[in-house]
Amino acid sequence: MSIVRRSNVFDPFADLWADPFDTFRSIVPAISGGNNETAAFANARMDWKETPEAHVFKADLPGVKKEEVKVEVEDGNVLVVSGERTKEKEDRNDKWHRVERSSGKFVRRFRLPEDAKVEEVKAGLENGVLTVTVPKAEVKKPEVKAIEISG
Repeated sequence: MSIVRRSNVFDPFADLWADPFDTFRSIVPAISGGNNETAAFANARMDWKETPEAHVFKADLPGVKKEEVKVEVEDGNVLVVSGERTKEKEDRNDKWHRVERSSGKFVRRFRLPEDAKVEEVKAGLENGVLTVTVPKAEVKKPEVKAIEISG
């Protein structure tokens, strides 16, 4: 796994134009007309929570090695998580009864808020769960100065 900063063209509306039938296609992949084996893994689902100290992202990536995952910061404030789960090699002598585990590439992008310390991003993959922690900068409270009213 690597954490890389790079600059690239980014579509800020990418998450807004999600396919409304995406959930349906993952339930019934044959209808999507695509590769049913990759349909469920193509868009890895991620959780994003904010704590007082950091923004924490989590994704379930069972069977994915850390070498197959990239965590990057693009354009200074866009967190990009991408990777690929490779398909298991088939042996001609094997007889498959069911194939339910998904494989394929995935990529997720998140525009980070202004308080994110992108220089201090940390990522870890443990027991198939990727955790990306983006520390938050301390919010400086505005200084209030009382003004004496004359007269």
